[in-house]
Parts: sequence; C-alpha cells; structure tokens
Amino acid sequence: MSDVPLTKRAVMTLFSDPKCPSSHRVRLVAKEKDIPMDIIEVTPDTVPEDLLELNPYGTLPTLIDRELVISDPQVMIEYLDERYPHPPLMSVDPISKARSRQLLRQIETQWYPLVNIITHSDDEKAVKEARRDLQERLIQMIPVFDHQEYFMSPDYSLVDISLAVLMWRLPFLGIELPKSAKPIIDYSIKVLSREVFPESLSDEELDMRDVI
Repeated sequence: MSDVPLTKRAVMTLFSDPKCPSSHRVRLVAKEKDIPMDIIEVTPDTVPEDLLELNPYGTLPTLIDRELVISDPQVMIEYLDERYPHPPLMSVDPISKARSRQLLRQIETQWYPLVNIITHSDDEKAVKEARRDLQERLIQMIPVFDHQEYFMSPDYSLVDISLAVLMWRLPFLGIELPKSAKPIIDYSIKVLSREVFPESLSDEELDMRDVI
C-alpha cells in the first residue's frame, strides 16, 4: 500500500470484500462509469488498521474519496452516480428516483442478507430457508422482469447493477430457476453480458462460475 494517506490520494480507494454482493455492486458501478479507483481487497476477519482509523466499525465496503469516508453501500453507489454523471444510472424524475431508492434499500437489507446466510451459515435449516426465500422472492417478480427492457425501466440503472451481482451468484448459491422464470433468465443473460461486467469480478467471484 502507498505511504500517501488515503485521505490525501487523488484516486478513490475502495476497501472491498472480494465475495460480498455489496462490495461487488460498488465495483460494478465504477466499471460502468470508468471511474479510477484503487481496490483494496479485505476479508471481514482481516480488517487493516488503515480502514479502522477511517471507519471504526471496519465494515465493508468502505469508500474513501479524499476527506470523504462512506460506509453505506447505497450511499456509495448514489454518490458515484452523482459525482460521475455520465452515463446516468439513476432517473432525474423524483418519483422514479424514490422508487429506485426503495428497491435498492430492499435489495441491500432483504435480499443480500439471504446471500450471506447461504454462504456463511453453518445452520443447514437456516441455509435451506434462506435459499427457498430468495428463490421465491425472485419468482414473485417474474411479471416485473417481463415488463420492460430493464428492471421497471427502459434504461440500465443502479437497480440493475444491484440485481446483476445477485444473478451472477445464483448457481453458486444453489438456486435453480424454473422454466416459468424465463423472463428472469433472459434478464440475467442481458445484464451479465454487458462488456464491463467481467472486469468487476474479483478472483473469488470468477470462481463462482466456470464461464461468463
């Protein structure tokens, strides 16, 4: 790591868990917008002192942009979208923006925790229930995926980024979608086929699938 203090660097720094979807979506936003960013991979059990000095909770991801330290993943991706406005990934319409923010918070607080249970829990019953819950949540959304080009929008957005990192993990999580979920499968192929998506993957995430 450079001797230059993180808060004095010209380039943003992201402390990123190489496996968690919250970190992945921040990396994907950076790739979509071609934002220069130093990625420091950190596992939750090996949090460096540099991070603890800036974020006493040591939570991941943590984004540093000069004097600004952000520890909330949703705030991070919205900040990056506003700081680097092209291409825009959030609607300027207040109603659409509010809906997107609610969806983003739902994904962050309800869907991603299920991923964490499936990948980290030693309780087989809890894993089985989390897997079933996540699968059912997706299946319930089939009509929404079939409604527009992207998720509830004709344009690719922060919501699609947040869902794309989840779609990438489905096989690894042991979630198999039924044939009736073709709209979700087609959507998954679309968002994972974007040119920059492979560049957002850590080595650990690449290992979750044999091929892109």
